[in-house]
Amino acid sequence: MSDLQQMLKDIEREVELTRSYTGKNTLDARVMAAMQQVPRHEFIPSALHYLAYANSPVPIGAGQTISQPYIVALMSDLLNTKATDRILEIGTGSGYQSAVLSHLVQQVYSIEIISTLATKVRKLLNTLGYDNISLRTGDGFFGWPEQAPFDGIIVTAAAPYIPQPLIDQLKAGARMVISIGFPYSYQELMVVEKKTNNDIETQSILNVSFVPLTGECHA
Repeated sequence: MSDLQQMLKDIEREVELTRSYTGKNTLDARVMAAMQQVPRHEFIPSALHYLAYANSPVPIGAGQTISQPYIVALMSDLLNTKATDRILEIGTGSGYQSAVLSHLVQQVYSIEIISTLATKVRKLLNTLGYDNISLRTGDGFFGWPEQAPFDGIIVTAAAPYIPQPLIDQLKAGARMVISIGFPYSYQELMVVEKKTNNDIETQSILNVSFVPLTGECHA
C-alpha cells in the first residue's frame, strides 16, 4: 500500500471514530477523490516529506501548519460543494486546502495574511497548474468583497467569533465552515448556515485545534 493510499485509509478510519460527533459514516466520494489527486508532499517542506501522508498536521514555517488530512477532508465535505461553486478560503497557509477545493468547485478565492507564505504558495500553485485558485495577501477578517457573494466560505484558522464581513459575503442558503475558540484552548469546528431569509444557524461538529486567525479579529 502506498503512503497516499494509507492516508486515505486513515481518513476513513477517523471518520468511523468520530461519527458519533459528526453524524457521518462516510465522506463525499468527490472529496475523497480530491484528496487522492492532490500531492500533499508538494505542500510540505522537503525536510519533512517523510510526514507528507501521515494523518497529522505538519509545520510549514512562519508558525503555521498544514492541517491534518482528516480535518481537510471533513471541512471540505461539510461545505457541501457543487462543481459550479465559487468558494472563499480564509488562511491559505500551505495551499493544500486550496488545492483540494480546486478539484471540487469552479473557483477558489484564498486570502493569506502572511506575505512570505502567500508569495511562496502563489508560485507553487502556478507551478502545479492550479489555475482556478485566486490568491490575495491580506486580512481574511474582511473577506473579499469584490468577489462576493460566495457559495461557501472555509476558515482554516481559529477565530474568537464569527467575523460579520464573512457572514455578509455568504450567499443565502450557503455554508461557512469555521473553527471558533481561542489559541491553545477549547475550539469548536462549526458549520454556519445562512438561511434563505438571512437568519443564521450554527452547528457544532467537533473539538479541534487550529492556529489562531490573526488580524482584525484580535484587534
